[in-house]
Amino acid sequence: MISVSAKFEQLRSHGKAALIPFITAGDPDLATTTEALKILDRSGADLIELGVPYSDPLADGPVIQAAATRALAKGVTLDQVLDLVKNVAPELRSPIILFCYYNPILNLGIENFLQKIYNAGARGLVVPDLPLEESHVLLEPAAKIGIEVILLVAPTTPEARFEAIASQSQGFVYLVSSTGVTGVRSQVSKKVQSIIERLRTVTDKPIAVGFGISQPDQAKQVIEWNADGAIVGSAMVRLLAEEGGLKAIEELCVNLKRAIASVI
Repeated sequence: MISVSAKFEQLRSHGKAALIPFITAGDPDLATTTEALKILDRSGADLIELGVPYSDPLADGPVIQAAATRALAKGVTLDQVLDLVKNVAPELRSPIILFCYYNPILNLGIENFLQKIYNAGARGLVVPDLPLEESHVLLEPAAKIGIEVILLVAPTTPEARFEAIASQSQGFVYLVSSTGVTGVRSQVSKKVQSIIERLRTVTDKPIAVGFGISQPDQAKQVIEWNADGAIVGSAMVRLLAEEGGLKAIEELCVNLKRAIASVI
């Protein structure tokens, strides 16, 4: 299974940018999640973020919060999510990045958690409530095990912290496009372009933009601004929860990839 870094290197070598869709595990059910991962993988996804349902998702907007609530109400557990990943990951060309809050990691024990998700087939990890000052306790064992921990920067991140976060982030730097929680937005702030430019002065790691990208033209815009990837979450989660969701996310994924690929 290819690593997150290797996937970005592969794309860069061909002059391509990454499409990274996000879905919540277990919503509307685990069987649908399995099919959704396969569909996204063959419809243009380069990496896939898979959210682990959590009861207090501070970084998530109403769409993803509702999805996590529905999954938890059906009894979806971390072990079930990892079993799902273990079964489907060998069929995917896209590395799976788990999106998980810190409490479940501490509950299992950091090294135990990391080893379990690696054995299941995950290759990346985003922990939205992990502060930079405490990140070493996760980053160091993760590097030894083979999990790349991706750190986030935001429009509110002080200039002095940009370099520190970028230097520690593994795989790529996750640029949050707006203040606040995840969600569908009508446009991507022009500030994102200047943040990408500033990040380029302190790191040569790939930069992927998320939180608010929902439409092909928005994904195209951030790639034109010199991002290496576009992350699309709430729009995918919302469509998947509706009737005909699998077909709808397939269509969106194809259109997003086409838009990104059109950037020369």
